[in-house]
Amino acid sequence: MYEYIKGTVAEATPTYVVVECGGIGYYVNVTLNTYSRLAAGQDVLLYLHLIVREDAHLLYGFFTREERALFRQLISVSGIGANTAGVVLSSMTVDEVVNAIVTENVNAIKSVKGIGLKTAQRVIIELKDKVAGMGSGAVEFVPAGKSAVKEEALAALVMLGFVRGQASKVLDKLVASNPSQTVEELIKAALKQL
Repeated sequence: MYEYIKGTVAEATPTYVVVECGGIGYYVNVTLNTYSRLAAGQDVLLYLHLIVREDAHLLYGFFTREERALFRQLISVSGIGANTAGVVLSSMTVDEVVNAIVTENVNAIKSVKGIGLKTAQRVIIELKDKVAGMGSGAVEFVPAGKSAVKEEALAALVMLGFVRGQASKVLDKLVASNPSQTVEELIKAALKQL
């Protein structure tokens, strides 16, 4: 129904952005890879996917068409909803997901929270031929202010469904081992340990 949204980023978090268009702020769910390319006050064009549920109309926004196409492929697989597809695309880049599917790397797909062995195998079987031509290149990460990095990463993990206490402990260990990590790097590392 909606192809894209073009406007100014009024608010940006690792899991959603608010895009202002014509005086209206649209709440758009985003992946970590899309968030890493956005900043508050920036003019942006996000490719959209609309999910209509009985209780809500949810917008999902993506910086590239390739990421949106992969999201749509992932949610077409039985057992993978929009939130799980978002976690997959927050844990890995489009190229990494496509590579894992094409090379039948079950362990890489299974390492994502919410995906077990059978679902990972189903993803590979159903999408191997469909994603072979996808891929968009490396994503650049924009570092956030150092004082807010852990809190922003924790907020994102809690919004993704992780328990606050457990996520906080993992983030503390990660920050202690490498205090110069960006929010995106911290969240990706935490997703692999939770």
